[in-house]
Amino acid sequence: MLLAAAKHLARTRNFAGTVHLIFQPAEEMGKAGALKMIEEGLFERFPCDAVFALHNFALDQVGAFALNASALMASSNTFRITLHGSGTHASLPHTGIDPVAAVIDLGQQLQTLVAKNINSLERALLAVTQIQGSDAPNVIPDSAWLGGTVRTFSLDALDKLEAALRRTAEHIALAHGCTADVQFRRASPPVINHEKEAAFAAEVMREIVGDEAVDTQYPGVLAAEDFAHMLRVRPGCYAFLGNGAGDHRLPGHGNGPCLLHNRSYDFNDQIIPIGASYFVRLAETWLAA
Repeated sequence: MLLAAAKHLARTRNFAGTVHLIFQPAEEMGKAGALKMIEEGLFERFPCDAVFALHNFALDQVGAFALNASALMASSNTFRITLHGSGTHASLPHTGIDPVAAVIDLGQQLQTLVAKNINSLERALLAVTQIQGSDAPNVIPDSAWLGGTVRTFSLDALDKLEAALRRTAEHIALAHGCTADVQFRRASPPVINHEKEAAFAAEVMREIVGDEAVDTQYPGVLAAEDFAHMLRVRPGCYAFLGNGAGDHRLPGHGNGPCLLHNRSYDFNDQIIPIGASYFVRLAETWLAA
């Protein structure tokens, strides 16, 4: 989409100003390619008044746009908590300190933290997705660990959940006679659109696909995107472009919507000209002579 827009803009030059086309690398799993670009002087070398981005998404209508004027995607954070006890044979639990039992207890308590700490009107998520104890069925290990992810739409909620996680880990460990080592990594902040730029983007979208195909009140999703870093230093808007319900896929793929990050995903080539047209009109309108 961006390459097609670049080709058209370079050929027609129907704008008064400068357009920078940013091909953002390493945006998955906290690799933070956007942050690295910023740290290495992206906006000093290529000044921008505003930044805009698109991501295809599992919207049933091909070429429909979805956005909002606030948090469109969540922060992405990972944690790993190791509880240290004292290993022994499983038949002699009284001679050691069992970190596996402590980790099981901790995992159950962590699942309650969102409800206990976050207002029910605000969406957040804490999921325990990993747990590891002994490699042998008859051994109580010296340590055990669990890990998972935390997603929030605000940094305030993230601060509360991290503090609660650390506090809970410490006290559960103490109750079991263990010690806790907490690693909490803030991989990406929430994607928070700017109101003025979101309204501008929506008007351009309507020009491309019509009013009915533009949803400006799309609820935020708990997935993450490190374009969030760019929106923290420049005003702008991130939006979704509908990839369709999956009808374009060849036989043998899964049924239902064409969700991202699964083995039956297939990019819908029909949306390439739509996304390219959006970028072209965005630049031409923003930089109107």
